Amino acid sequence: QLRLVESGGGLVQPGGSLTLSCAASGLTFDYYAIGWFRQAPGKEREGVSCISGSGGSTNYADSVKARFTISRDNAKNTVYLQMNGLKPEDTAVYYCAARYRSKWSCYYDGMDYWGKGTLVTVSS
Repeated sequence: QLRLVESGGGLVQPGGSLTLSCAASGLTFDYYAIGWFRQAPGKEREGVSCISGSGGSTNYADSVKARFTISRDNAKNTVYLQMNGLKPEDTAVYYCAARYRSKWSCYYDGMDYWGKGTLVTVSS
């Protein structure tokens, strides 16, 4: 069993930055790939970024490439999403999710555990 808790959301002006954290409790954290997803009002959930359990493989949606950076600290059981150059269209609830047996690759499907989300609002 893995429990995920997101934090770091809030209100930020366009062009600003935020860092989201996804803290996990449970064993063998490095066996889990972690994905960040977001869901804006009235829209479907979309995958934003993911990182393999080892941290050696990452992926980004085209909409956030060059603006967002995903990283993980397995010693702290935490994954981070550094978000720079935020735009109003980045406004959404951001969720992290974990997929077991994914040490070397990352995915946006087949997730085994989900957090409850943290709200990011980009507005002036």
